[in-house]
Amino acid sequence: MEPLLRALLWASLCQVYDLKADPCGYCLILNNVNFSQDSALSTRAGSNVDCEKLEKRFKSLHFDVVTRQDLVAQEMVRELQKLARLDHSARDCCLVVILSHGCQTSHIQFPGGIYGTDGKAIPVEKIVNYFNGSNCPSLRGKPKLFFIQACGGEQKDQGFEVESDSPVEEAHRFSAESDATPFQAPSGASDELDAVASLPTPSDILVSYSTFPGFVSWRDKSSGSWYVETLDNILATTSCPAFLSAALPCAQVAHAVSAKGRYKQIPGCFNFLRKKFFFMYK
Repeated sequence: MEPLLRALLWASLCQVYDLKADPCGYCLILNNVNFSQDSALSTRAGSNVDCEKLEKRFKSLHFDVVTRQDLVAQEMVRELQKLARLDHSARDCCLVVILSHGCQTSHIQFPGGIYGTDGKAIPVEKIVNYFNGSNCPSLRGKPKLFFIQACGGEQKDQGFEVESDSPVEEAHRFSAESDATPFQAPSGASDELDAVASLPTPSDILVSYSTFPGFVSWRDKSSGSWYVETLDNILATTSCPAFLSAALPCAQVAHAVSAKGRYKQIPGCFNFLRKKFFFMYK
């Protein structure tokens, strides 16, 4: 059976998010490369490669892409709140991509924190909550997707030996850097309560992480991060409207990235989508 026919048959058997608007939604990319000396965070060489790939990819998937670079934490917050306050009534989806240094944080909902260029961290759960039902009513019932290339902590995973069913990528490019920074509990950070709504609070959200909480995320200085490179390749080579739930990007990206390098990395996601999500391919 042809891939397109299989996808359409699968769609007919399950509920699917309705993406008919063109552009189908806004995509905000926050790309932090250069950090202040006071932050003690290194320059993220290769991140611009990631940014350019994702700008091109999501534009081709019918998103209205806006990129902001080298923002301090408060500027990141303002950009996220600005996006959340837009009227999304004529759009069917919203994407947020964050490329930065990250850290492990105390959390209730979503793990991890993202650093601004000033070295101040924003908890991922605060970022996600800007787009919840009370803060962004025009996105209620619509998919909200977050792609995060940042470390979840400082642990370096050396992996363990298994009998492989496929060739494992050689550890040939350890000019690779991590996006790790020490654990810091956010000071004065409190979670906002959602308004009572007809859908569960975390519904219609997918947060895709480049690495498992607590572990580093690897980035090559010349070709960009393992996670973004793999995600972009999978989206580029998909020959039919790929569904995004447990399979894409989570399983396919995780499988491909886990085969890379001397140190290991495995992406994962928190998936609270209620339906299948199909990117809009031409």
